[in-house]
Amino acid sequence: MSKSSSGQRIAIIGAGPAGMAAALSLSQTEHEVVLFERYKEARPAGNILNLWPPPIKALGLMGVDTKELGAPCQSEFRRADGKVRAVIHLPQAVIDEYRGGFIGMLRPQLYRRMLAALPDGVLRLNQQIDSFDQDETGVTLRLSDGSIEKFDVLVGADGIDSLVRKTLWGDSPKRDHKLHIFGGFTFQDVPGIERGRCVVSHTKTVQGSWTSIRDGDRNGYQWWVLEATHGEEDSGDDLYGRAAKLGSEFAFPLPELIAATDPADVQRWDIRDRVPMKQWSQGRVTLVGDAAHSTSPYAAYGAGMAIEDGYFLGRRLAGVDLSDQAAVEAALKAYEEPRKPHTKLQSNLAFNLGRVFHRAPALLRPLRDLVFDHTGMLQKVIGDATPGEIIAQLDEIDHAETAFRGEVASSAA
Repeated sequence: MSKSSSGQRIAIIGAGPAGMAAALSLSQTEHEVVLFERYKEARPAGNILNLWPPPIKALGLMGVDTKELGAPCQSEFRRADGKVRAVIHLPQAVIDEYRGGFIGMLRPQLYRRMLAALPDGVLRLNQQIDSFDQDETGVTLRLSDGSIEKFDVLVGADGIDSLVRKTLWGDSPKRDHKLHIFGGFTFQDVPGIERGRCVVSHTKTVQGSWTSIRDGDRNGYQWWVLEATHGEEDSGDDLYGRAAKLGSEFAFPLPELIAATDPADVQRWDIRDRVPMKQWSQGRVTLVGDAAHSTSPYAAYGAGMAIEDGYFLGRRLAGVDLSDQAAVEAALKAYEEPRKPHTKLQSNLAFNLGRVFHRAPALLRPLRDLVFDHTGMLQKVIGDATPGEIIAQLDEIDHAETAFRGEVASSAA
């Protein structure tokens, strides 16, 4: 367990990026932290991943080794034939500090780095929480092995099907985007590809994209193709064949990257999320990551926002007397209020982009593409707006870290 001078305890359910980030940030406070994971290991769901600079910054501040973590990329939106439609231009100072605007990697690499940074004894594997309740004195967890434990605060980092969220606010339907992704990666050499790029391309109905990645000392590429789905007929066993067929509509190097990929390294998943929540915290319990704001990968920010959540939660609870119900509630409110506008924006942007590119009526698609090709609309909505959000989040982290360091110095004195 993390060291505690206060004897006050925080439980986190779920050892994904949100839960590990919360554990890392909270372990830097005076509180004792326990991270519960129901599986025998903290395992990633999926293989490919991208992170923007704010979560990279947060990871470094929480003690994660970010040196050579992934491959830095310049992000561009293109037409299927390669014509550039929009470019995300971050300030050069941000690019210099974080090695690029967009970092491409394999999800297991992130897990390895975060797990290595967790203090000994924080993570408890193969322990499932069946239920919990709370009162003004604390939160009581009931585990599937029959044991009962008491904590001062509970953090639900248990994903889109969160037990914590359901217990607090009841069940709600998932929002089915009626889209699915085929994604894979390769470390084979494909001559002629420009490294350091994240390229997002579209035909009239399909997204086909690729990104440079780095895993250890290996340079490679990840790719994905995304289309609307209408039923089980789109979910056949030949994932590689379906991906290759969809990718054949795009310019070099997407078809060549798919051809260079081992079929065993291809995955498929449906895109679902939930409508952004108006409230994340209740009493002594709060949510982080997908439990609070599950997001379509169309925004490429789900894991990044989860890491940011965990970071900010730890900074808000530093120095808080967890025996004081009012103090806990005030800290949790202060954590969630600045986060909700940002995460809601990203979730809704991802949902709406999916509809624009894959659910537009056939008669409107030529007009949509004409607008994207001959106006600055896509550049304004994505290329110009994204840097502002990135810089705002970096500034928020700077402010939170200054306050946190001041709290640490005050406690030490």
